[in-house]
Parts: sequence; structure tokens; C-alpha cells
Amino acid sequence: MENIEGGSEAHLELLKASSPKGTFWDHVGGEVTEFGPDRVAAALKIEAHHLNMLGILHGGVHAALLDSIMGLMAMAVRPLEAVVTTNLNLHYLSSVRKGTVTVSAEVIHQSRRMVTTQGYVHAEDGTLCAYGTGTFRVLESSAGGGNPGTKAAEDSGGPDASRP
Repeated sequence: MENIEGGSEAHLELLKASSPKGTFWDHVGGEVTEFGPDRVAAALKIEAHHLNMLGILHGGVHAALLDSIMGLMAMAVRPLEAVVTTNLNLHYLSSVRKGTVTVSAEVIHQSRRMVTTQGYVHAEDGTLCAYGTGTFRVLESSAGGGNPGTKAAEDSGGPDASRP
């Protein structure tokens, strides 16, 4: 988490608390490069295990990057509450085979219980590879505190639970 730019100390502490070793994000290999209430960004160096059988970055990697970074964006604007994905909509525009992709996100709407974000995946040369929107439900507060991994996220069934 070195070299993280932007964001307050509270945001950086939130990021550290929500990024334990051994998580899916850690497995994917992305590195958060910016974290704050206006923008979240990350980079991923493309490795062989990120490619599909056509030799291009797997669509699931795009989806994982966008969902993760848009989720972090929702967390950045709601640091004391847990959020889970309720909707993820992606558009794939251009393939990429090598190098580093960057992914960024920003909030486009908030209500009391929902945060809607948009995110972009760019190749090293600036080509837009994919973009999407994500909607995140703000979970009810509980004694366990805010961020995913707390009692509130567990009570909801977490991000993989069926949605009401």
C-alpha cells in the first residue's frame, strides 16, 4: 500500500483494514494507486494467468477489477458503513494482451442506502478497454462497525448473498 496518493488518513486506514492478505483482491494481484472520496484507482500488471484461451485479458478479470475498485469507491464515500454490490453492468470495448491496465472509479449518485459508481479500465496506451457502472447497497449499521468483513456484512450474507 505504499505510494497511495490522495485521500485522508482515515481513508487510508480504511483501505488497510479492508485489504487483508489472502483475499480475492490479493489473489488477482491489483495494486491500489489512489484512494480518496473523489476517486479510487488501481493498476494490474497482466500476467499469463490473467489471460483467456484467446490470449487476451479475461473478461472476468475486467469484471473483478471494476467491481473491486467501484466497491472501494463506495467505501471511500461511506467509510463508517459496509457496502455490498447489488448491480454490476459492464461494456467490453477493446482487448488487451500485455502490459499494465489501470482501473479507476468515481461516484455518480448517492442516496441514504445506495451508492452508484462508474469505472473504467484503460490499457497502457490509454485505450479504453472496458467501462461499467456498479450499485452498492449501504448495509444497516450494527455493533460490529462498518466495513465489509464486519458483523453488518456477515448478517447480510455478504456480497455473494441473494439480493432481496
